[in-house]
Amino acid sequence: MANERSSSSPAGRIRAADMTRFRTTQKVPESARRAGARVGQSRVVPEETPVALTYGGSTHAVMMATPADLEDFAIGFSLTEGVITEPHQIEAIDVLAEEKGIDLQITLKDEVNEALRLRRRHMAGPVGCGLCGIESIEQAVRSTPDVSASPLRLTDGDVVQAVALLDGKQPLHSETRAVHGAAFYVPGSGLIAVREDVGRHNALDKLTGAAARAGFKGVQGAVVVTSRVSVEMVQKTAITGSPVIIAISAPTALAIRTADEAGMTLVALVRGDEFEIFTHAERIERDGSARLSARVPL
Repeated sequence: MANERSSSSPAGRIRAADMTRFRTTQKVPESARRAGARVGQSRVVPEETPVALTYGGSTHAVMMATPADLEDFAIGFSLTEGVITEPHQIEAIDVLAEEKGIDLQITLKDEVNEALRLRRRHMAGPVGCGLCGIESIEQAVRSTPDVSASPLRLTDGDVVQAVALLDGKQPLHSETRAVHGAAFYVPGSGLIAVREDVGRHNALDKLTGAAARAGFKGVQGAVVVTSRVSVEMVQKTAITGSPVIIAISAPTALAIRTADEAGMTLVALVRGDEFEIFTHAERIERDGSARLSARVPL
């Protein structure tokens, strides 16, 4: 593998080939209407690349993603999809450059790999289009971890600050205006990590992986996203252990019901110092009220 680099990680060995040919953006020509006239100009747009997530030589999923922070993506996807429960259950990650995409070859510890193999065997069968391998509606709407016991509390000011900070930490979005951002916000410490991707789920998976590699626990803060809040975003947030999701856009009805049942606070439509709380508003204290002992120490 030419130009490979290696690094140590809570997830074990990571080896990556030379990824320089996989760019995150491209400058393209365009014709724009300005002041009633057509003018020729150029615009920077984000790239999306097929990224395969492969376990034990078998491809589990292929996602269209921004070709950056791939080690974070491998770890975060493995966590939020329930393949692993801890980063150390990954022995190695090999990032391979293929002709038309990238293959993240993930080596699991023996016992985890066997559990995944048995799960695949159970899922195998004649299925049609839709969620491949899912045999029932109950499986499609998977259970969401309960985060109601979390002592974390935020204030109105925390919500406003979290979104304001994220706005200034998205270089790819500033350049293209076409990608999603996800961040972990810890009261008193600000943003612990930020990740971007063309896909909102991918951005959250990358964030989860980055936080896990840094030893950060989701229970310590809130997930902040620039996208709408779908049920998957709530489920992935709950898997991180975070009891709060804050979004710039609106939630779906199923996302609201799922967050409510999981004991999660869902804040959305944050615009300046205005926002809407859809579930468990007791976790967001009014500015000026006493902070509870709920600050989870880093």
